Amino acid sequence: MRLTPKASAARIGGIVVDAAGAAALKVWVTAAPTEGQANQALIELLAKRWRLPKSTIALERGASDRTKTLRISGDAESLAQRILQAAA
Repeated sequence: MRLTPKASAARIGGIVVDAAGAAALKVWVTAAPTEGQANQALIELLAKRWRLPKSTIALERGASDRTKTLRISGDAESLAQRILQAAA
C-alpha cells in the first residue's frame, strides 16, 4: 500500500510499481500524517469501500512510512476481488 496523506480528496488509485519492482495499491487520504490520523483514515476508507468491518483491517508495518503493509482478515478470494475492483 502506498499512502499519500493531506490529499484534496480521499480515493483509491491503481497499482503502482516502485523502483525495486514491488507492486502497491496507491491510496490518498485527507488526514494529516500526525498521531496516526492518516493510518486511521486509510483503514476507514478501505473498510468503507470494500464493505468490511474496520476491525478486519490492521496495520502490520509502516506506521510512520508512506509504504504500508496491512493485514486483512476474511475470505481471501472475496478480498482479492474487491481489491482488484478498487484498483481498476
